Amino acid sequence: MSGPFEPNPVRIGNQQREEAIRALNDHFAAGRIEIGEYEQRVAYASAAQTSAELGSLFADLPGPHPPFLVMPPPPQYNTAYAPPPPAFTPPSGYGTAPGYQVPFAPYGIDPLTGYPLSDKSKVVAGILQLFVGTLGIGRFYTGHTGMAVAQLLTCGGCGVWALVDGIILLVNGGTDAQGRRLRD
Repeated sequence: MSGPFEPNPVRIGNQQREEAIRALNDHFAAGRIEIGEYEQRVAYASAAQTSAELGSLFADLPGPHPPFLVMPPPPQYNTAYAPPPPAFTPPSGYGTAPGYQVPFAPYGIDPLTGYPLSDKSKVVAGILQLFVGTLGIGRFYTGHTGMAVAQLLTCGGCGVWALVDGIILLVNGGTDAQGRRLRD
């Protein structure tokens, strides 16, 4: 199956990987991708073997793209002879279909924000917080070490803070230390 930028995947070298990482740096500096997603995409770009693999990193991003991935302009059609081909419309829930895994979002994509989901579970975080929240274990699990240490030192706010925090984690979820939403 071909990538979004080239009809046939072509093997790449270090120069193409470095160009892709420079383009990802530009997107990160422009605020289009967050730090966690940036790190995942850079790691994937470093390990990419074909241009199609690199192209998948830029499928949801506007320019700039690495120069070797830029698509040629579409052909001009004479409407007197034939209508232009229909525009491509990605299916709804693009990137979240069963069996399809986005390389920079192995646990799926949040349908509301479009950002990758955390590798941490809101159910596990909530249950840990309810049962051993006075030690801040639920917050250590999500990576919020500052809040976890505060709960540890205050015995979870005499148990009240830990109880309320555990209920909130179970009902609303929350985020991990990288700002990604906890998965269900």
